[in-house]
Amino acid sequence: MIDVRKYPLVSDQVEYPELAVIIRELEQVLHNNIDGAVVELGCYTGTTSLFIQRVLQQQVDMRQFHVYDSFEGLPSKVEQDNSPAGTQFTAGALTASRQVFIKHFKQAGLPLPTIHKVWFEQLQAYDLPKTIAFAFLDGDFYTSISSSLAIITPLLAPGACVVVDDYQSEALPGAQKAVDEWARKYNYPVRSEQSLAIIHV
Repeated sequence: MIDVRKYPLVSDQVEYPELAVIIRELEQVLHNNIDGAVVELGCYTGTTSLFIQRVLQQQVDMRQFHVYDSFEGLPSKVEQDNSPAGTQFTAGALTASRQVFIKHFKQAGLPLPTIHKVWFEQLQAYDLPKTIAFAFLDGDFYTSISSSLAIITPLLAPGACVVVDDYQSEALPGAQKAVDEWARKYNYPVRSEQSLAIIHV
């Protein structure tokens, strides 16, 4: 496993303990030779994307890596997102441009993943690889997470892993509501660690 603390964080939206969990789950998928691509829905400035690419490079794993983001910040909230602890998360907040994302990859000397500029609710099946082995979802809000889960579900390989950020977050309750609804529908067990939901299918 790579030492995540060897590398800088390029945003304040993720911390090293969370990254360690994400990387551990990704490395387990690679170790188990699960077929399919790696996808990240909600990449912001690229912190987790950089670490995912480092793992793929270190293991000389040539599978596809796709990232998806509006690059226009957060969408509007719905009722499931309302929380007095999350008033700072408003439509347009957490905006980061595609150019900033690319700059961070160039500074790190890493190859770019395939970048898709899109709102998650507008994703179509043809926007994603045919098979997914590992998915990291960081859409913050209920609609973003539920849309992401819905579009990836039929594409998940047997043994695939889905990791969702902001699970059990008081400020972003919509993420957990979306995950729990999805998990009940498909009878998937959900494990929580470091504010992340971890689901193996």
